[in-house]
Amino acid sequence: MSVLTPLREMPVGNIFRKGDVFVLFGELFGRGYVNGLLDEARNAGMTILGITVGRRDENQQLRPLTAEELAAAEANLGGRIINIPLMAGFDLDAPAGTPNPTDLLADFKLTTWQDAKLDWAQIERCREVGVARFKSSLAQVMAELDQAIPDGANVFFAHTMAGGIPKTKVFLAIANRIYKGRGDRFLSARALLDSDLGKMILKNFDEVTANTFQHLIEASSGIRARLAKSGGETRYTAYGYHGTEILIGGEYQWQTYTNYTQGKAKMRLEDHAAAAWGQGIKAVVFNCPEIRTNSSDIFVGVELSLFPLLNALLKEGDGGWAHEQWKICQGLLNDGVELQSILDRIEAYNADSTIASFRNFEAWPMDNTAELADVMVGTSEEITSLHKDRKALITDHLSALVLEGTGPLIFHEASAPHGPVLWLNHDIIARQLVKMHKA
Repeated sequence: MSVLTPLREMPVGNIFRKGDVFVLFGELFGRGYVNGLLDEARNAGMTILGITVGRRDENQQLRPLTAEELAAAEANLGGRIINIPLMAGFDLDAPAGTPNPTDLLADFKLTTWQDAKLDWAQIERCREVGVARFKSSLAQVMAELDQAIPDGANVFFAHTMAGGIPKTKVFLAIANRIYKGRGDRFLSARALLDSDLGKMILKNFDEVTANTFQHLIEASSGIRARLAKSGGETRYTAYGYHGTEILIGGEYQWQTYTNYTQGKAKMRLEDHAAAAWGQGIKAVVFNCPEIRTNSSDIFVGVELSLFPLLNALLKEGDGGWAHEQWKICQGLLNDGVELQSILDRIEAYNADSTIASFRNFEAWPMDNTAELADVMVGTSEEITSLHKDRKALITDHLSALVLEGTGPLIFHEASAPHGPVLWLNHDIIARQLVKMHKA
């Protein structure tokens, strides 16, 4: 278990310059946390290199990007992509002539999944095949990177791999009940985690979200050693989630979204960073705040912790630009609905005894409960209904601000990091945003 270690001091260092190399270790899809890092790398004049997870053909076999796909991906990245498939996880891997985990899960039904059993010996064989495939492709990627990174350069490896849910129909119905369900439609996350389906998903989470960071650090050891001899330095960052400090009752307090199924994989990610740090390698997991993304929208209520950022902007700034953000958010609400009433509702939500009982850092990640779902999902739906347009929410605007603030913080902190696991809470993000927008 990591100790809660918030980043309190604004980082100002920067070892990166023109001719240095930024490596995105994870394919860029849409808008996410890493876009802010990419902006900083471009501003520093760094060379941008990326990878691809590849694509699946009609037989579910991995293949490189086509020329057209590669051109589109490189245009999106703004740099060169090494076109060797680096799909993580093992849900579609298996020894030749045997079923893969997704095949094994195909027979799981909504009425029987909790009691359905998997062949764990076969699952382990599939995992070994998947890990071997990934590491073999990674060695090829590193060989190309080695040729592309000049002696004396500084290199920034940004790990963004996460996920690992197998494509099985039954899980979508289960997930809707766990993350959105109330009353008769509620399902405990523990029911999933105790099932063979849940245990399989957790294993795949570990491989995708956490172990790929370890593989990256190990596979790049040759590059790291070569650069060190020629005066270059190497940095590794990864994106974690382990709760966030937000303003509650006028003070910054740690809180979290429950149930975050990838929690244990994120802690394993932290462990890999700590192990690398112990070997003198500057690897850092940055635990970032809750935001709304395409992948997080299934977690109804995850966005509620964004609202107190508005108060943090006032607390940490001079008020001018912060008040502009308040006006923007007020404009997204229905006529007659005051933004302050929303913030008052969030304050009451955080003071609710059910919600407060989940602010237990040592017990994280905790299982959800029916009582939690009633309060959290109900509050989320209530606040969403007060907007003019359900596709233009206050939390969309605040998510974009968080993304904007984290990029410079991570980029500069990585130059001289304080430790292997750091939290970017609302206080430091608000200060960064105010600094960026100060007239």
